[in-house]
Amino acid sequence: MSATVENPRTTIRPLRLAVVIGSTRQGRFGPTVAGWFVRQAALRDDLAVDVVDTRDIELPHAFGAATDHPSVAEATEKLSAAEAFVVVTPEYNHSYPGSLKNLIDTHHSEWQAKPVGFVSYGGISGGLRAVEHLRPVFAELHAVTVRDCVCFPNPWGRFDAAGELAEPNGADAAAATMLDQLSWWGEALRSARAAHPYGK
Repeated sequence: MSATVENPRTTIRPLRLAVVIGSTRQGRFGPTVAGWFVRQAALRDDLAVDVVDTRDIELPHAFGAATDHPSVAEATEKLSAAEAFVVVTPEYNHSYPGSLKNLIDTHHSEWQAKPVGFVSYGGISGGLRAVEHLRPVFAELHAVTVRDCVCFPNPWGRFDAAGELAEPNGADAAAATMLDQLSWWGEALRSARAAHPYGK
């Protein structure tokens, strides 16, 4: 008679994942890409997904300026509660948006000892140069970036009016791979922070 082995993943509280939309430009494509990704993540029972949209946050435009706007407090609360992040970013001039840098720099401990994944989009490079610029930024903030990412070269004709991909297989597989890595790191780092708070 064989014993029943319970899947350990079903006994672990879902990881709180914050999906950050990095662009604030008029006519931006970020919400389409982010919406698709959020739906991918929501299919998993090991993740609880929240969204942080830089366009909704009244971030300061000068270093040291007050950050007491209610939208900043709300974003800070979401980032602090998150146990993992996915940054959705376009590529502007071989890098990422200033609005995203402002959000990142306005926070510090919220990112520490947590994993970060990337979904990028842009021209022929698919936003990968933006991702490579973001990796050392998060390293400086003591976050861990996962190896695999999801990228969309020239994405504007790849999504239909409902925000779904015409040919989803490759992107779906890339998202699953990245989310597996993010989930592993997220659970490992959550356990580590509980056993020994980071930096203490």
